[in-house]
Amino acid sequence: MTTLVFVHGWSVTSTATYGAMPRRVQEAARAAGLALTIRDIRLSEYVSFDDTVTMGDLVRAFDHALRDLHLSTGSFACITHSTGGPVVREWLRAQRDKPASHSTIRLSHLVMLAPANFGSALARLGKGTLGRLKAWFNGVEPGQRILDWLELGSPASLALNLDHIHGTDPATRGQFLFVLTGDRPDRSLYDHLNSYTGEDGSDGVVRIASANLNARHAVLAVGDGHRGTAVDALSLSLLRGPRCALKLVAGAAHSGADQGILTAAAPATVEAILRCLVVHDAAAYAALCDAFDRENLARDADKVELEPVGPFAPRVHIHDPRSMLVLRLADDTGEPLTGTGFLLTAGPRASLDQLPAGFLDDRQADPARPGTVTLFLNHALLAGDARVPDPRNPRRTLRPAVASHRPYGARVQPADLAGLVHHVLAASASGEDLFAMLGPHQTTVLDVVLPRRVHQGVFRLTQDLSPHDFRHPDPGPAIGD
Repeated sequence: MTTLVFVHGWSVTSTATYGAMPRRVQEAARAAGLALTIRDIRLSEYVSFDDTVTMGDLVRAFDHALRDLHLSTGSFACITHSTGGPVVREWLRAQRDKPASHSTIRLSHLVMLAPANFGSALARLGKGTLGRLKAWFNGVEPGQRILDWLELGSPASLALNLDHIHGTDPATRGQFLFVLTGDRPDRSLYDHLNSYTGEDGSDGVVRIASANLNARHAVLAVGDGHRGTAVDALSLSLLRGPRCALKLVAGAAHSGADQGILTAAAPATVEAILRCLVVHDAAAYAALCDAFDRENLARDADKVELEPVGPFAPRVHIHDPRSMLVLRLADDTGEPLTGTGFLLTAGPRASLDQLPAGFLDDRQADPARPGTVTLFLNHALLAGDARVPDPRNPRRTLRPAVASHRPYGARVQPADLAGLVHHVLAASASGEDLFAMLGPHQTTVLDVVLPRRVHQGVFRLTQDLSPHDFRHPDPGPAIGD
């Protein structure tokens, strides 16, 4: 078998983070008839806890470290954890786009454990006071530049993921990508100062939708003939990225010796890794994608978790599939629409009051990136869901059936509705159903693009040669109207 390289995640300071995983993968490979020796395994030691280190620096250093391996086969397979996934994916992009400055070593299999492909809701908190205090106690820096990449909706992470969505299928060129991620947090690691560590729909650090590379790019823009004087009609266009194998590892969390998807090295995780490593052609990859999809559906059907709470009644968690929506509001010149409202609507009358209760789990925006906000949505509630029975007594109901409120639409309310340069109100066109852009356990990047209305009063030519003041010009008609 080819050389196997392990790549850890953000802010790791010891190879103890790999736990027993390298040895157990070796043992499982031997049992499966794969020749994998200790000499074929490499453990990475990269520095993400220095505030000066960027993602680009890690890519350059990773490429240099690979050259030092002097691989006899010229190829390797890789198992990553958390931020390690984006690091290797950034290297793959750099290798493709800058072949003159990067090695020709070929990556055959990339098995990503809980990868922060679309970032983590915890990244901003890691850059804050609590994160810096933790880093200080550990004798390191937070790793500011890597955390910048990991913020939800960061330009760097979106550039990588949009490149993937719009790119060719890696499997067609014999390169196989896999995402294995846990389906719940380790409740014993819950941080009462940070509710994201217990967030349903995540492994306690990375959301399932953020790990998943089965992602979409949607655009809401004014189509031909839909530009109005008072309200513009927005039409939806949608692109799905290449299919990527996704496996939800039941009971696994992001970290921790007991449930951590890497450190715990549970048999279910090791078995899933081996199923990935034995794939060697596009047909086998598609078959594994299908198998993982069936297993994920079975996991989604068994979605009630009863968390023990000492002598009290257990805390109930309903693990509905979630969707993450990275919303970018801009006009057709690329200017961010600062202060613009984006309101979801439901039903044929586009009501603001008919959205199902509890459909929005979280909203995170970054003041440094006006016009960008990340929404965490309950896909099951938006789709409509059957009654959820109590596993302790199926005759009892934990949650009654929830009806769908489709079609879903949107209203866009710019802050500037008048002036020499402004925008107008917009709404999704009649007949559009924005639910089509969402997938369970998936991320959608949604670009909402409004026309920028520039009026003739911005620039006029006059034949009047006498001096006159134009500090308060008449806007006149909008150009193009």
